[in-house]
Amino acid sequence: MYEQMNQVYIEDISKYVGERVTISGWLYNKRSSGKIHFLIVRDGTGFVQAVASKSDVGEEAFELLKGVTQESSLRVSGTVRADERAPGGFELLMDGVEVVQIAREYPISLKEHGVDFLMQYRHLWLRTPRQHAIMRIRAEVIAACRSFLDNNGFLLIDAPVLTPAACEGTTTLFETDYFGDKAYMSQSGQLYMEAAAMAFGRVYCFGPTFRAEKSKTRRHLMEFWMVEPEMAYVELDESLCIQEQMVTYIVRQVLSKRQRELQTLERNTDILEKVSPPFPRITYTEALDILKQNGVELEFGDDFGGGDETILASQFDRPVFVTRYPTKAKAFYMKPDPDNPEVVLCADLLAPEGYGEIIGGGQRIDDPELLRRRIEEHNLPIEAYQWYLDLREYGSVPHSGFGLGIERLVAWICGLDHIRETSPFPRMLYRIYP
Repeated sequence: MYEQMNQVYIEDISKYVGERVTISGWLYNKRSSGKIHFLIVRDGTGFVQAVASKSDVGEEAFELLKGVTQESSLRVSGTVRADERAPGGFELLMDGVEVVQIAREYPISLKEHGVDFLMQYRHLWLRTPRQHAIMRIRAEVIAACRSFLDNNGFLLIDAPVLTPAACEGTTTLFETDYFGDKAYMSQSGQLYMEAAAMAFGRVYCFGPTFRAEKSKTRRHLMEFWMVEPEMAYVELDESLCIQEQMVTYIVRQVLSKRQRELQTLERNTDILEKVSPPFPRITYTEALDILKQNGVELEFGDDFGGGDETILASQFDRPVFVTRYPTKAKAFYMKPDPDNPEVVLCADLLAPEGYGEIIGGGQRIDDPELLRRRIEEHNLPIEAYQWYLDLREYGSVPHSGFGLGIERLVAWICGLDHIRETSPFPRMLYRIYP
C-alpha cells in the first residue's frame, strides 16, 4: 500500500540515511532479478536506485511494477541506505509505490541513437543523465555570471529584443515587420547598455541574441544567450582584468558545485583547474606570426577561422586574449588605438582545447565626430543611430564593454563536441523544431 511520507529530492538524499522518504519522479530504467525489481528513478535533481522486493512492497505492488515502462511517472517510498555500489552512492529500499501514469512505448530507448533522431526528440532527450548534467552546469554558469556582476557593482538592465537598427550591420539579422516599419531581432544589447552605463556607471544585460549566419559548424547557433557588461570610465586594460576575473570565478564555481555533473560527462578538469588570472595577451599582429610559424598564411585584416583560433589557443594552458584587431575588421563603434589608428582597442578571449572565442569586447568610440564618420563610412543610416550619437554629446566618457556567450562557455567547460547540446532547445541552420 502506498503512503506518502517525507517528500524529498534525490539531490538531497544523503541527508536522509536511515529515514523513510518519498520520491516523486519518473522511471529511467528497470531490471528484475527473481523477486526483486531494481528501478532507476529520476526526479529532475538526480538519479537513484530504488530496490523493490516482493516481501517489502507486497504482491500487488510487485506485479504492478512488472508493467511499469520507461518514463512512466511514479512515486516511490522507502528507507534510504548508503551503498557505494549503487548509482550516486545511495539507494532506496522500497516499501510502497504509486504509479501516476504508465508511459506508452518511449522513442528514446537505452541504446545509441543518431544525432538527427535525438534532435527531433529534443524535448525528450533532455531527460537523459548527460543532458541533465549539461543543463545543470549551464544553470550554474548563468548563476555565476550574475553573482559576479551583481557583487561587483553592476546593475542588471534589460535590453530590447526588437530593435530598429543593427549593432554590426544588417547582413546577419533576422528582419520582421513592425507595423509597417522594419525591425530586427537583436544581435546584441550593447548599444543600449552603453546608454545605460552613462546613466548607472556599470551595467549588464542578459538575454537571447540572434544571428542569421548561414554557418553550419559545431560552434554556431542562430539563437544564443549573452551576458553583456558595459562600463563607464573603464578603458581596455581594466576591462580585460574584469573579464579574466569573471571567467575564473565562473569556472571555479562550476568546479566547486558541479563535480557530480562533470563526472557524468567524463570531463577531464585538468585544464579547468589551471584557469586563473592573469590570462596571456597577444596582439593580432603577434597572432599572425604564430599562425605563420604553424603553416597558416593570413593577410593583415583577415578574420580568424575556427582552425586558426585552435592553433592560437593551443600555445597556452589557459584562455588567451587576442587584442588590437585591424580597424577594418571590426565594428564601427570600436575606438582606434591612439598609438596606431590601423588597429582598434579590442580583444577576443579564446578558450583552450579548440573551443574558440568565448568573449568579444573592446573600448568604444567616445568622440562624437569620429563616431559620426564611422557610421557614414559603414553606410549606416544616421537617423537610426541619432540616439546613440546623443550619448557622445551629453557627457561623453571613455567606456568599454564585452559580450560573453553562454553556450560556447558551457561547451568548453563541459568538453562537448558540438554547441547544440548546450541549449535546451537549440536553433540551428535548417532546424527550428521542436
